[in-house]
Amino acid sequence: MIIPILMTIGTTFTNESGGFSIQGYLDFFQDRYFIEILLTTLRVSLFTTIICILLGFPAAYYISKLKQRKKAIMLLLTIFPLLTSPVVRSFSWMVIIGKNGVVNKLLMGMGLIEKPLDILYTPTAIIIGLVHLFLPLIIVTLVGVMENIETDLLKAAESLGASRLAVFSKVIIPLSVPGLVIGSILVFVGSFTAYTTPALLGGKQRVISTFLYQNAITLNEWQVASIVATIMIAVTVLIISIMNGLAKKLNPKG
Repeated sequence: MIIPILMTIGTTFTNESGGFSIQGYLDFFQDRYFIEILLTTLRVSLFTTIICILLGFPAAYYISKLKQRKKAIMLLLTIFPLLTSPVVRSFSWMVIIGKNGVVNKLLMGMGLIEKPLDILYTPTAIIIGLVHLFLPLIIVTLVGVMENIETDLLKAAESLGASRLAVFSKVIIPLSVPGLVIGSILVFVGSFTAYTTPALLGGKQRVISTFLYQNAITLNEWQVASIVATIMIAVTVLIISIMNGLAKKLNPKG
């Protein structure tokens, strides 16, 4: 795994004559089109991660408090969407949020809108598809952490006068930080590198993975594609480092 990655990165620092050069990177970061694609990808990944946290945290907490039989059933239902191909799920969302889709027909039938909303082939559509794709990951990760939180800790906090909200914010959330960080990394990195969902739901809306595919397969610009891949690796490592640093500050003993 390491050798091909290093070879790919190495090709990005050569010029046509075979000498060392960083001109490829300079050209990329001076290209407003590429910068816009990179920023769009980061925004989509960030919003996807935030939405997954907001939806996944309460769902995971609810599942972790269930009895073993019910918990197993709920986890099975949570994991079940992962067994469906991303292509099938993306096409399903195209039917739901398209101009003639279920959502627009419902809103128009209720008189809430006069013309169909442009949801499909936008960053919003990509975020919807990615949340559907990666939400189970963060739920399963958090359940694994939350079910190991001792009930005695919660009872002790309540007996000392803490409200349920205080117990949740000062006991449950700090103890759930490791699972939250791991789940967030999985969602963010998965969203940042995903190809199928953005390609189908984004249309002409480019993200960095579809831009890489375009250069490698359509334009046959392999060095350009390698530069894009290297930038993706660098951003991924940077984000993981930032999240790990944040986790250590939130839970120093963690």
